[in-house]
Amino acid sequence: METQETSLRVLMFPWLGQGHISPYFELAKKLSTRKFYIYFCSTPINLISINKKLIKYSNHNIQPIELHLPTFPNLPPHYHTAIGLPPHLFPTLSKSLEMAASEFSQILKNLKPDLLIYDMFTPWIPDLAMSYNVPAVHFQCSGAATISYLYWSVKNRGLTYPYPTIFLKDPEIMKMKKSSILDMEDEKQALDWFEKSCGVVLIRTCKEIEEKYVDFLQVLSRKKIVPVGSLIDQIDESDGELVFAEIIQWLNKKERLSTVFVSFGSECYLSYKEMEELACGLELSNVNFIWVIRFPGGEKTRADVALPPGFLERVKGRGMIVEGWAPQKKILGHSSVGCFVSHCGWNSVSESMYFGVPIIAIPMHNDQPSNARLAVEVGVCLEVMKDENLEFGREEVARVIKEVVVEKSGEGFRSRVKKVSEKMRMKGEEEIDGVVEELKKICRENIKHY
Repeated sequence: METQETSLRVLMFPWLGQGHISPYFELAKKLSTRKFYIYFCSTPINLISINKKLIKYSNHNIQPIELHLPTFPNLPPHYHTAIGLPPHLFPTLSKSLEMAASEFSQILKNLKPDLLIYDMFTPWIPDLAMSYNVPAVHFQCSGAATISYLYWSVKNRGLTYPYPTIFLKDPEIMKMKKSSILDMEDEKQALDWFEKSCGVVLIRTCKEIEEKYVDFLQVLSRKKIVPVGSLIDQIDESDGELVFAEIIQWLNKKERLSTVFVSFGSECYLSYKEMEELACGLELSNVNFIWVIRFPGGEKTRADVALPPGFLERVKGRGMIVEGWAPQKKILGHSSVGCFVSHCGWNSVSESMYFGVPIIAIPMHNDQPSNARLAVEVGVCLEVMKDENLEFGREEVARVIKEVVVEKSGEGFRSRVKKVSEKMRMKGEEEIDGVVEELKKICRENIKHY
C-alpha cells in the first residue's frame, strides 16, 4: 500500500439521510483543505445536491462517487435516499443498501483509498474495508450523550465509573430505544460497528458541551473518542432562493428576538393532532413565528386544510407558514429570532447552539429525547412537558414559549446559549486539527503493518 502524508485519499460513506450526509460533507470540506483528497460516496439522487455544493465551493479535492442500489417496484431510484422518504419504505431502503455491498466492494477495489470513514446502519463496511487492507474509522453523527447511553444500556460491562444520571429512569428515553430504527438485537450489532472502528471513533460534538459524556464513552468503548466539532456551515443553503428572500424580508420587519422559529427536521412529521395542539399553542402565545410544516407520512396536502379552521387568518401578520423547506441556518442566524421550537435532532440542536438561539424541545423519537435532556442540562433549552401518554397540549406550548421569549427568565437562556456559541466557534478549527492528526497516524501505522 503506497501513500504520502501530503495527499491521503479518504473514501467517505454516510447513511442516506440529510442528518448524516450534511455533517459528513462538512467534515469532507474541512479535511479537503488539509491535504486530504476525498471520495464522497452516495446514491445518485443524493449526489445531485452535493454536486451543486461542489460547484459553489469550487472544491477540486472532493470527488463524488455514485453507488447504485438495486431498484424495487416500490423503491425507484428517486427513493434511494432517506430525505423525504415515506416512513414505511425505510426497511426497503435499508435492504437495498445492504444488497449493494458487492458494488461498494468494487468501489473500494477500484479506488484503493488510504482510509474509509463509515457511518451506522452498514454492518458489512468495516470487515469489507479491511479485506482490502483499508483501515475503517467510524464517524458518529449523533452526540456523545445519546451514544454513551445506548452503549451503557446495551453493553454495560459492570463498570463503576460514575455515569451521568440525567437519563436514568426516564420513560421517554426508554421509549426511545423501543421506537428506534434499530431493535435491541440490532443495537448490539450497531455498537459492534462502533467497536470495529480502527483505533479511534470520530464523533460530532464539542468537548465544551459534552466532555463528561465523551469521557464516559471512551471508558465504555475502550476507544479513543475524537470530537470533530459542530461542523456548521453558515452559508451553505443555496436551494429555494425565492423562499429564502421572502422569509428574510418578513423577518427584517420583526423586532429583535421577537420571533419563534418552528421546525421538526427533514425526516420527522407531527401527527394532525400534534399539529393542531402546536398551532393553538402558537396562537395562544401571541408571539411572532415562522413554522416549517411537513405533513404526516409525507402526504401532499395544504396548510389551510391541515391546520385548525381560521388559524391562518387569525395569525396573519405575526405568523408565517412555510411548506416543505426553509433555510434553517439563515433563519437561526437572523437577529429577530428569539427561540427555536425543535424536535431536537442533533443537527438542529447543534445549529441552534452554534447560532446562539435558545431551544424549546418537543422531541419525538430516536435520539431526540436524550438530545433534549442534554440541552436542558447545558441550560440552553426548556422542554414542553407531556402527559403519561407522551402527548403535549396547547397551553403548555404557549407557557413555554412565553417563558423563553417574553418573560424575564428568557434572559438567562439567551445568556447561557451565547456563551456556548462562543465556545463552539472558538474551538472548531482546533478540534479538526486533532482529527487530522489522528487520521494521519492511522494511515501511517497501516502502511507499516502492510
